[in-house]
Amino acid sequence: MPQELLFQTSPETATNELLLKQHIAKLIRVDVKEIQHISILKRSIDARQKAVKFNLKVDIYLVGEPIQEAKIELPEYKNVTNAQEVIVVGAGPAGLFAALQLIELGLKPIVIERGKDVRGRRRDLKSINRDHIVDEDSNYCFGEGGAGTYSDGKLYTRSKKRGDVTRILELFVAYGASHDILVDAHPHIGTNKLPQIIQDMRVKIIEMGGQVLFETRLTDILIKNNEVQGIVIQNGDTILANKIILATGHSARDIFELLDRKQIFIEAKAFALGVRAEHPQSLIDSIQYSCDYRGEHLPPSPYSIVKQVGGRGMYSFCMCPGGVIAPCATSLGEVVTNGWSPSKRDQATANSGIVIELKLEDFKPFAKFGALAGMEFQKSIEQKAWHLAGQTQKVPAQKMVDFTQNKVSNNIPKTSYVPGTTSVEMGQVFPGFLTQILREGFVEFGKSMRGFLTNEAILHAPESRTSSPVRIPRDAETLEHLQIKGLYPCGEGAGYAGGIISAAIDGEKCALKIGEVLNLNV
Repeated sequence: MPQELLFQTSPETATNELLLKQHIAKLIRVDVKEIQHISILKRSIDARQKAVKFNLKVDIYLVGEPIQEAKIELPEYKNVTNAQEVIVVGAGPAGLFAALQLIELGLKPIVIERGKDVRGRRRDLKSINRDHIVDEDSNYCFGEGGAGTYSDGKLYTRSKKRGDVTRILELFVAYGASHDILVDAHPHIGTNKLPQIIQDMRVKIIEMGGQVLFETRLTDILIKNNEVQGIVIQNGDTILANKIILATGHSARDIFELLDRKQIFIEAKAFALGVRAEHPQSLIDSIQYSCDYRGEHLPPSPYSIVKQVGGRGMYSFCMCPGGVIAPCATSLGEVVTNGWSPSKRDQATANSGIVIELKLEDFKPFAKFGALAGMEFQKSIEQKAWHLAGQTQKVPAQKMVDFTQNKVSNNIPKTSYVPGTTSVEMGQVFPGFLTQILREGFVEFGKSMRGFLTNEAILHAPESRTSSPVRIPRDAETLEHLQIKGLYPCGEGAGYAGGIISAAIDGEKCALKIGEVLNLNV
C-alpha cells in the first residue's frame, strides 16, 4: 500500500521531480533510491506568508510496491441509433453532458445548437474582434461548447452539494484534458485546449447513434395538454419527442421571450453586474506573492476578493490570470465583456469581473416586462454602453483611480480587448446607485490588496452576463417544469448552474431523471 503524505514545500521543489523526491525521502526517512514513484493527489498554493509555499498531498510508492493508479477511461456507451429520442436544446456543458448521460442510459439524444461547431465559431469570433460584426447565432456565447468553450475553461465550483464533481473532471480527462485538473485546487483547461475536447465529445455522441445539429435554432415548443410533443426549428421543420432538456445558456434571450409569449411560467432572477478590470499580471503577482518578481516556479497569480458595500456584495468574478478580455455581445447594438486565459496563462495582463449583487427591486423601472424585467435591465446597460463607446464593439473604458474620483481618463492605454476602447466616465453607463457602490468598493478593495487601486488598472464596461436574469422554475424532485410535463429546464440559462462544472452536473441530473421516469434502472 502507498504511504499518503501531506506537506508544504517551496515552489522550486514542488515543480522539480528530483528535488521533490529528495525532499520526500528526508520527510519519511528513507534513502531516495527506495522511492519508486510519487503520485500527486492534490496541489494548491499558500501565499499567506511572505515565503510562498505549495501544499501537496501525495501517495508514495517504495520499491517493490505495486503502483495502483487507476486509468481513467470513457464509460461503456451504448449504441442508441434506434433508441427512444430525447431532444437536448443547446450544446453547452449542460447539453453535452446531458447527451452523454442519455447515451449511457440507452437513450438517443438529438442535440440542436443554434451556433456553429468549434471550427466554424472561430471565423465569427475573428469577425467580432476585427470587424465589429456580431453574428447573433455564432459568437462567444453561442455555438458548440457554449460560453465556456472560448471563455477560459475554469473548472472550479464552490457548489460541492450539486453533485459528483470528480466524475465530471474525470470525464474531461477521459476526453483529453490534462490529469492536472484532478489535482489542482483551481483546475483550468484553457481556451486553447477546450475546443478539441468539446469536439471529441460531439464525435462520440454521433458515433454512438446520437445526433448533433448545428445552425439549428429553436423557434417554438409544441405542447398539447401541458405536455411537450416536440419542437419547431427556424426553417419550419419539426422534431418530435416527449422529453426535452432545455439547456440554452444564460444569453438565449429569444428563448426567454418565447416562453413568456407562450405563457410558460418563468420568473425574474437577480444576478450580478459591473465591470471587467484589467491589471498588469506582474502587478497582481507582486501583490499576491509579496515579491518583485514571480519567478519561473510559480504560476501567474489569481485573486479573489469580496466586500460588503452599501448593503450589497461586491466581488471578483471569473478571474483570469495571464488572460485577455473578449467581446461577448450576442446581438447588434450592444457591448458585453468577458475574460479568458490560455492553458499556460502566459498573457501579460490579468483581468476579472468586478460585480455587484443586484436585487429584484432594482428592476422596478422595467416592471412592465414582467418576468423579463431583469433581462431588459441588463439589455439597457449593454445598449447604453454601445452608444457611449461609438456604436461599434469598442467598450467604455476608464482608469480605476479616475473612476473613483469621477474623472474622465486621458490616454487610455491599449488593453487586451481587441476591438478597442473609448474613454468614458463610467457613471454614464450605470444607474447612480451602482456607480456609487463601485466607486466605494474599489477604494475598499485597495485597502485589502495594497496596489490594486491604481490607474494602471483599466475598467471595461459592462460585465453583465454573470448569470441568467431569468429562472425557469422546475419541480425540485422530478426536475420537470412546474407547468409543462416533459420539459426539463437545465443549466445556467434556467438558473440552476453557474459555470462549466455545475452546468455539466445539472445536465447529467436532468438526463438521469428522464431515465427514472422511463424506468431505465438508473
